Amino acid sequence: MSPSISDAKCVLVIGATSGIGRALALAIHALPHNPTVIVGGRRQERLDELIAKDPQRIKAIRIDTTSPRDTLKAFVSDIINAYPLLDAVIFSSGIQHQHHFNKPTEVNLDSYAVLEVELTTNYTSIITLITFFLPHFLKLSEQGVPSFIVPISSAVGIVPVPSVPNYCATKAALHSFSLSLDSQLKDTNVHVAEIFPPLVESEIHDHQGLTPMLSKIWMPLSEFTEKTMPGLLAGDVQIPIGMAAVLWEQFEKGKLERIEEFRKHTQASTTK
Repeated sequence: MSPSISDAKCVLVIGATSGIGRALALAIHALPHNPTVIVGGRRQERLDELIAKDPQRIKAIRIDTTSPRDTLKAFVSDIINAYPLLDAVIFSSGIQHQHHFNKPTEVNLDSYAVLEVELTTNYTSIITLITFFLPHFLKLSEQGVPSFIVPISSAVGIVPVPSVPNYCATKAALHSFSLSLDSQLKDTNVHVAEIFPPLVESEIHDHQGLTPMLSKIWMPLSEFTEKTMPGLLAGDVQIPIGMAAVLWEQFEKGKLERIEEFRKHTQASTTK
C-alpha cells in the first residue's frame, strides 16, 4: 500500500476553523494511530473551540494566508521548530466571490481588492507555503520518512461555474500545479494527494447570499468527509468526490499517466 495519512504523525490543517478543513482535521484526529493535529486559521475563538476537544493532541496556530511572504516564511519556520515531527499539511483555506464581466464597470480592480485576495488565498499563498515547507519534507524524505502535501482544489477547477470565474481559475491553477508537483516529487518520499470537492456544505457562500439556495443541493459535510477519508488513507494521488468524480472521469482520467510519460521522456532526453 502507498504511504498515506495513516502514516502521518503530525498533521497541519490550514483553514481548519470551518467547513472542509475543520471536518478533515477532526476526522484525522480520530484515526486510531493518534496523530497530533495542528489547526490553523484566522479566528481564534474557532481555534480555541477545537483545542478544547483534546488539548493533548489538537494544537492551534493563527495564520492569515494573505500575509506578506516574509510572514508566511516565519510561520513555516516557527511551526517546524515547534513541531519537528510535522509530516503532513492540508491546504483548505479558500474564499469565493462572484464577478460579472458582462458588467465590467462593476468588477472591482482596485489595488488588492477581491480579485487579488481570491488569487492569493486560493493559489499564490498555497504555492508559497508549499515552497517553504518542502525543505523540511525533503529532509524527512532523505531519512526515509514519508510526508504529505494535500491541496484541496475543486470540481470547478475541472469545469468552471461562470458566476465565480476567478475562483474557478484559481482552483484550475492549483490543480495544474498539483499535477506538476506530484511529478517533480516522484523520486522522493514526499507525496501529493489532491482532493476535488463537489459543491459541499460551507460558510464560503454566506457573504454571497447563496446559502439558502445552495443548501438544497450541496453535499453535506459529513458525507463529503466520509467519502474523502478512504482516498486519503489509501494514499491516492487524486481524490475526486461526488460530481467532481464524474467530471474527473470525463476530463482528467489518464492525465497523471500522460504526465508521467512526459517526465520519463524528459529524464531520458537529459541523460543522453
